[in-house]
Amino acid sequence: MRPGGSGVVAVDHPLVAHKLGLLRDRSTPAQQFRALVRELALLLTYEATKDFPVQEVEVETPLEAARVARLSGKKVAVCPILRAGLGMLDGVLALVPAARVGFIGLYRDEATLEPVDYYAKLPDSLADRSVLLLDPMVATGGSTARAARLVKDAGAERVRLVALVTAPEGVARMQEEHPDVGIVCAAVDRGLDERGYIRPGLGDAGDRLYGTR
Repeated sequence: MRPGGSGVVAVDHPLVAHKLGLLRDRSTPAQQFRALVRELALLLTYEATKDFPVQEVEVETPLEAARVARLSGKKVAVCPILRAGLGMLDGVLALVPAARVGFIGLYRDEATLEPVDYYAKLPDSLADRSVLLLDPMVATGGSTARAARLVKDAGAERVRLVALVTAPEGVARMQEEHPDVGIVCAAVDRGLDERGYIRPGLGDAGDRLYGTR
């Protein structure tokens, strides 16, 4: 999968499966839930960035000069979708600390299940950056597709989505509206219920992160 390339990768790794299982457990408290989301975001970012381009530079080791690879952090932008996407941000920045950060505020109209955007603050020069969208839950895909449209309208050409759990319906919508946006997730779940919630899912990620209802 190229940076911003199409495709869905559900990361198959024992640590990812273990932490996702803990997230699914309704008895997991908010403090532990937040830590698990951060850790999963870090693991998924490792996969999402594995084909990012690097540049060779010369450094002096304690013994001699050496050519080494370096990822230019200023060429990466991380854009969490508020509010639940904020829970993933620290995990991503732990691996790409120099990345620029943008914020996209969306909520889902519970009647229509369609997204309503209320805030967007994005880094400059998105055309020069690889953009990582952060959205823990991709259910209908409406909010995620809208966020992808916002960053593209701001100039982004290389976009990848990092999610915890996705539904086939949300994946299908993303592939229909943004076939060039690759998706890296911990799992593709069974589907949506009549209220548009992912099953088996892990509940409302925002409420569980912040202890709200």
